[in-house]
Amino acid sequence: MQYRHTQRSPLGWLLLAFGIIPGATLFGLWNTLPPPSMSIVIATILGTAAALFMVLAASFWSLTVEDDGEALRVRYGPLPLFGTRVPYATITSVARGRSAFIDGWGIHYIPGRGWTYNLWGRECVVLTRGGRMLRIGTDDGDGLAAFLQTKLQSPDGQVL
Repeated sequence: MQYRHTQRSPLGWLLLAFGIIPGATLFGLWNTLPPPSMSIVIATILGTAAALFMVLAASFWSLTVEDDGEALRVRYGPLPLFGTRVPYATITSVARGRSAFIDGWGIHYIPGRGWTYNLWGRECVVLTRGGRMLRIGTDDGDGLAAFLQTKLQSPDGQVL
């Protein structure tokens, strides 16, 4: 059984807007003020902010969760800078869940709650790996949980 699901969200549009605002401000200042009046510091700050938010927008446009044979691969995209790989052999339990407000969107580690990879919404699948928890946000909680249940193994190597 294979699994691949991509969730899209408005978060990419929001980050893109935050990139356009400093970029447009930089462009406006550059074209209205004479170059000696344009502080290099302001130009650097606005240009860096615009570039950073554009990269983040391209990175957090979607969240893809897929089977890659021996592990579950979770990656943001289409610019795949962020993600993780979870070997199936390390997963001890799988449950549907809902992330709390404190878990937020994006990639977060909260002591006592573990890692969260979430793009939008509160629906998630909670993986337990030994004593550690990992939340994977999805809009296909039933499908992801059912797929992961087929990958859980007992100590003697049998699928549970």
